[in-house]
Amino acid sequence: MIMNAGGKSQGYWISAGREVLGRPRAAAALAVILLYLAVTVWVYSGYRVPDWESENFELAYRPPSLAHPFGTDIYGRDVLAKTIYGTRIAITVALTASVLAAAIGLALGLLAGYFGGRLDDLITWLYSTLQAIPYILLILAFAFVLQDRRFSLLGLQFRIRGINAVYLALGLTGWVGLCRLIRGETIKHRDREYVIAARALGASSFRLILRQILPNVVHLAVITISLGFISYIHAEVILSFLGLGVKNVPSWGVMIDDAKLELFRGVWWQLAAATAAIFFISLSLHIFGDAVRDALDPRQRGEGG
Repeated sequence: MIMNAGGKSQGYWISAGREVLGRPRAAAALAVILLYLAVTVWVYSGYRVPDWESENFELAYRPPSLAHPFGTDIYGRDVLAKTIYGTRIAITVALTASVLAAAIGLALGLLAGYFGGRLDDLITWLYSTLQAIPYILLILAFAFVLQDRRFSLLGLQFRIRGINAVYLALGLTGWVGLCRLIRGETIKHRDREYVIAARALGASSFRLILRQILPNVVHLAVITISLGFISYIHAEVILSFLGLGVKNVPSWGVMIDDAKLELFRGVWWQLAAATAAIFFISLSLHIFGDAVRDALDPRQRGEGG
């Protein structure tokens, strides 16, 4: 069994992976998640969304059929194509926000837990303040403030708008829970024998954090990201529904917003398509995230079904 310095063994991760895949429901959920990821990659690799500016009213509000499995919208545009493109938006936003939030949460949690003192007080005050604000109001405020914002960095001009504002709004607000968990675990590990021994051998603080403590707490980041992925997808849908997300391209939130008036006309298929897409990825992520948590967290071992 090969060990990382002060970290989890490779056998630990392999065992956890086998435990997750050994659960039929978790394996089925993983298959659905991989399908959504494959659709995302396919869209990025060259899938062409129909011209959303074109209008063909002869095809407007066609119910589901072989030609249009999810029907058409008011402009005669295929709802299935809109749902597929919305998959790309949702998965991309969730992945980007997860990486950004994990990087911030890990970095701040490790620094606060290891160094303590005033730095710990400052970081604790920061995440406590953000945590006191209702999450949905927080991301709405960030998205609104960041929308169509220009700034300069190293002489370069940047403009934040559309999907980039969503990335930042979710990433800059989603790190709080992970930071709190990592801080607590780091406090536990910083005075353990293997860290004290490495410090006695002359290892620097940052080397101790990266080589000794980080491998022992990174599983918390994996668990948090897997469980938080759902909330990022839901948040993107809400932001797009409220007009603070993507514009001029189809997304699940925009589809739901378009469909709210169509229900009065008996046109239900655009709402059904977006809702079904959200439901299946949310259910799969929830099942898979629970399995990952049970496998990686020693306190959960033996409790999962």
